Amino acid sequence: MARASDGMAARVLWGAAAGAVGTTALNVVSYGDMLVRGRAASDVPAQAAGRLAERLGLADQIFGSDEAKAAPRREAAGALLGYATGVGVGVAYGFMRGRRDSAHPLGAAVGLGLTAMAAADGPIAFLGVSDPRTWSAADWLADLVPHLAYGLATAATFAARR
Repeated sequence: MARASDGMAARVLWGAAAGAVGTTALNVVSYGDMLVRGRAASDVPAQAAGRLAERLGLADQIFGSDEAKAAPRREAAGALLGYATGVGVGVAYGFMRGRRDSAHPLGAAVGLGLTAMAAADGPIAFLGVSDPRTWSAADWLADLVPHLAYGLATAATFAARR
């Protein structure tokens, strides 16, 4: 007999929660890397938010014309887009999962991490903010490790619903 917790709505909600947990894990790993290596935060999310708003013709409405306020607004918008991406990948995962837990946990974690990485890096390439083809091995590793942490945390949280 199917339980109510096996329904699509429940899986989508669990996916959203799992994506939020995964996003937190990604941020913890990223900030840990910044602490250990002494590197500055990336301005790529803010640039991507700015370019997206420009393409949509909404830059002035969202960020305003006062650059002293526009820069922090772009930074905030970039961070919020990151959260939306992480939660959105979790929602998609919950939506796509059937009632049975047949996914291998490690495969699900890697797949989620790579999906989140593509969902984050694809738009920045499309918007011309960065070109992943020019990234060094260290750049790719700095991007991959936090996204794998996202995948592990998201898969583990989703699996915990049982």
